[in-house]
Amino acid sequence: MPQATYDDVNLILRLYELRREEKLREARAWFVANFKVKTLAEVNALCPPGSEANAYFRQSISYWEMVASFITSGVLNEQLFFQNTRELLLFWLRLKPVVNEIRTAFHDPDAWKNLETVGEAYSKHQGPQVLAAFAARVGA
Repeated sequence: MPQATYDDVNLILRLYELRREEKLREARAWFVANFKVKTLAEVNALCPPGSEANAYFRQSISYWEMVASFITSGVLNEQLFFQNTRELLLFWLRLKPVVNEIRTAFHDPDAWKNLETVGEAYSKHQGPQVLAAFAARVGA
């Protein structure tokens, strides 16, 4: 396992700073409060194209997909990241029930692959008991 660096720390701080941006904060808050779907039909009803909810969904998920891409590409130390936020895990657990259905509908088998990879690694990092308690607490 590679040692975390000052660059990793600076990137985590920058990512946290981005999370404080007003629109992204609103999008993340919307996702946490509302995105508890189990089917693509529920996603479409909750986030119809052109709606503010759709914009919030896309902005918040794309933010965490971007962060996950830093980890999967080796730019950001995974273990240091896991020690500093659980929000990515929440987003993955909420998206997981519908991700394959969305990938099929959009003919995009790679949609959110980074988020999936890091979310699953984070799930293993937490361990089954912690993961189950967290998932129950966040409604995933």
